[in-house]
Amino acid sequence: MDQNFLAERFEEHRTHLLAVAYRILGSGTEAEDALQEAWFRLSRSDTAEIDNLGGWLTTVVARICLNVLQSRKVRNEEPLADHEPADIATDPETEAVLGDSIGLALLVVLDTLAPPERLAFVLHDIFAVPFDEIAPVVGKTPATARQLASRARRRVQGARAAADRDRQRQVVAAFLAAARGGDFEALLTLLDPDVVLRADATAVATGAVAASGAKAVADTFAGRAKAARLALIDGRSGLVWTVSGTPRVVFDFTISDGRIVAIDLLADVDTIDQLELRV
Repeated sequence: MDQNFLAERFEEHRTHLLAVAYRILGSGTEAEDALQEAWFRLSRSDTAEIDNLGGWLTTVVARICLNVLQSRKVRNEEPLADHEPADIATDPETEAVLGDSIGLALLVVLDTLAPPERLAFVLHDIFAVPFDEIAPVVGKTPATARQLASRARRRVQGARAAADRDRQRQVVAAFLAAARGGDFEALLTLLDPDVVLRADATAVATGAVAASGAKAVADTFAGRAKAARLALIDGRSGLVWTVSGTPRVVFDFTISDGRIVAIDLLADVDTIDQLELRV
């Protein structure tokens, strides 16, 4: 095959291959090196025997990346998870591809996985490569490749859940600080425009009122909640107002995309008793 034509075909797959290499390696420089090596191998191969160029290149890039990961572990190199996708995002299309399902938090988790686990997870869960095609790359059976991906998936999900809990706590803590300080504008940035404040019958009887909309809810809390304390409510971050150590009102938050979409004020004793509270 003509080298110029072959180079054009390779460039057609560059964005996809770069995304694969970056997600596996977490390093823009090494991802580019992997693509360069893949090109060298392609240029020296008999392309007449390649039925699916995209699949062939993905497999080659994956094998190169696996070798890099294994060499990195042997040499005890520093993790490369501090490389932003911007390292290799040289055009809008590439930026869009890399922006999907990637981030420093995920890269940090991936860096803790064994190389075969990381490869199996990235190829299958992010790029939908069948286990039959992953197995030869990692030198395992398809069943074992499936187990590698499953093990990695559990660790990734656990890390994401922990990150979600941390982000939720940050939002609730920022809300409490803004409420205590009477910072109306800060409250608005934390509240979803359509946020709702709800209160159970017991809370209403003690003077709580329902409200909807960011401005109304911000006005309700600005300068208040001074006695509330951060707490875990059934494992989620929230606030609790206690009297002599006894919970009297629970502030149950619903958070989505970093903003508070609902606050439920729970004061019914039986309801509170059903909750697992850690102040």
